[in-house]
Amino acid sequence: MKPSNVQQEKTSLKSILMVVLWPAFLMACVATGVFFSLVDPMELIVLDERVQVHMLGAYTIGFLIFWVLGAFSSWLTALLLQKIP
Repeated sequence: MKPSNVQQEKTSLKSILMVVLWPAFLMACVATGVFFSLVDPMELIVLDERVQVHMLGAYTIGFLIFWVLGAFSSWLTALLLQKIP
């Protein structure tokens, strides 16, 4: 009985990760496209300093930030859905 229980936990962890990370990835793609079509990465200013990053680096960092924000949002939704009876 115990191996089945462990396998169920791994399956649920995998499914939760997929439910959280996949929508976050898709939204990061959209958010990156929209954000960088409106903002030039070479003109980004953070704390009154111009960001000194290559354009590809700015796109990558922006994508990762949007992915983390989307993952947090999806994780919070999954967490709240588990709490509902």
